[in-house]
Amino acid sequence: MLDLELLRSFVSVVEAGGFTRAAERVHRTQSTVSQQIKRLEEDVGQVLLHRDGKDVRPTEAGERLLSYARRLLSLAEEARDVLREPDGEGAIRLGIPEDFAAYRLAKLLGAFSRSHPGLRLDVRADQSKNLARDLERGELDMALYKREAGEKGAIAVWPERVHWVTSKAHPIDVDVASVPLIGFPVGCLYRAGAIHALESAGRPWHMSYSSSSLAGIQAAVAAGMGLSILSEMSIQGDHRVLTAKDGFAPINRTEVALMAAPGASSATLRLADRLAEFCETVQAKAA
Repeated sequence: MLDLELLRSFVSVVEAGGFTRAAERVHRTQSTVSQQIKRLEEDVGQVLLHRDGKDVRPTEAGERLLSYARRLLSLAEEARDVLREPDGEGAIRLGIPEDFAAYRLAKLLGAFSRSHPGLRLDVRADQSKNLARDLERGELDMALYKREAGEKGAIAVWPERVHWVTSKAHPIDVDVASVPLIGFPVGCLYRAGAIHALESAGRPWHMSYSSSSLAGIQAAVAAGMGLSILSEMSIQGDHRVLTAKDGFAPINRTEVALMAAPGASSATLRLADRLAEFCETVQAKAA
């Protein structure tokens, strides 16, 4: 039998990237967490972590155990909560970016909802700036949103791959006098990054198409109405990626952050585990 406390410490070390931060998460000393990992490695007969100074990452065996560990911990939490609240699990108000809503995340949320029939899931797709604001106001229990890389505070973060794109069939002349931009309304991280990059390069620009709909932006790019910046998962077959050779260098780095409100329920944290696993899978496939 695998000890859940040992598994919890193992997952915390992997997610935090080190023993010190993991110890803070599980409210243990660093030496205690280190001893717990050693006990777990003895139990499974495998080395689970590569230790290189302060840098800690899972071995191949550790990566295999990680998904099982998360599932076992989630199931244990679920069993406990069902016994505590047999008549219902409450509600989770979740905010997600629109490109994630269109990228298989709906299937994950549907499966989670079906496995928790007593839980009411309230999901809203919106711009990241609105999601961050509403989470801070207490209007969301958890949010997955884009932000500039390096900001503090999150359950987990993932670097985001974004690209300049034009139409494959009707590409915009990269030497055009004024660059036509396609993007979300004012406040969008990509829009601000595109404008900053063009102005830093001394290139005139104008908005040719603005929409709060990702599908609308994708269609406008494909139709040749202008250039846009899209996440890798949002680029379609009728788009062409522009590079520094075309005169469009990468914009400032961005990341996807998973944030929960203070005092988030155990059901919310279980969903956070599923979302974290989903994002890590997306990252691995894109690498």
